[in-house]
Amino acid sequence: MPSRRLTEFSHGAGCGCKLGPGHLAEILGALTPSGAPELLVGTETGDDAAVWRLDADRALVATTDFFTPVVDDARTWGRIAAQNAVSDVWAMGGRPLFALNIVAWPRDELPMALLGEVLAGGAEIGAESGFAVVGGHSVDDPEPKYGLAVVGEVHPDRVLTNTGLRPGDALVLTKALGIGIATTAIKAGTVPPGLAEAAVASMTRSNGPAAAAALTAGATGCTDVTGFGLLGHLSKMAAASGVDAEIDVAAVPFLDGVRALAQAGTVPGGSRRNRDWVAPGVDAGRFGEVDLLLLADAQTSGGLLFGAAPERAAEAVAELGPPAAVIGTVRAGTGRITLH
Repeated sequence: MPSRRLTEFSHGAGCGCKLGPGHLAEILGALTPSGAPELLVGTETGDDAAVWRLDADRALVATTDFFTPVVDDARTWGRIAAQNAVSDVWAMGGRPLFALNIVAWPRDELPMALLGEVLAGGAEIGAESGFAVVGGHSVDDPEPKYGLAVVGEVHPDRVLTNTGLRPGDALVLTKALGIGIATTAIKAGTVPPGLAEAAVASMTRSNGPAAAAALTAGATGCTDVTGFGLLGHLSKMAAASGVDAEIDVAAVPFLDGVRALAQAGTVPGGSRRNRDWVAPGVDAGRFGEVDLLLLADAQTSGGLLFGAAPERAAEAVAELGPPAAVIGTVRAGTGRITLH
């Protein structure tokens, strides 16, 4: 069987393979929302997961996420994909309970033992985060894909949503941006020394502590920054919450080396689609194309973005430590984003 790098099978980089936000909004807008009273969070606000009330004290959180290889080590890819999938539960303020594997595998091109490594990586994340990975589904596919369908639980009164940003909140981002650019460079074989390791460390780090910090800080609005980039996810939150957001660009953390790659043109197509989609709602001021692409970069297993009262936000950042940072503020508005 020929030896090929896993990323050679991928037409894009992780969450950068997502359908563009504009296309998804058009498709979802044509669907009829469920009228079930138990459905606390559905598709209407573009939230990270669905939430279904069981009783006064319990609700289920359900989500799914999968993507193509972002690195060439199979177990590491499995860990990244699992951490990315469970992040949606953390972003809703929930606790993961169990997950099912989602697998697409080119059985005639890649050995099954390699798939075993991918699944082992996913199981490791489950064990580390306190949830079980049990069973799942697989298909024969020319392009390998892996992820999880995750079920968690949350108190119905403590759900974090896209609609929860409040005027006066400070915005907290808990991981550095630039993952999409870094994984594009990994796929192309042009990643500079140290960046691949930093990107993998970020993608495999759990958002569980960040979710706990958000809840302790009294956050009501939260999302994880993934395929639509910081600008895309913040745009959705601001519109759903009926607020405007201001980003202090100098305060936004980035992985070392990604700006130079972006300046050289190493930018995934998903990041460019994000930048185009948010352009009508972003007042860029003095910031140019590279800055906008960095802020719109399609992340895989990115950090949480949440709003909290300024003093509580500062406490959360101090508790989490770098690269977590307060990156902006929220005021009453209509969903616009201003860069300064």
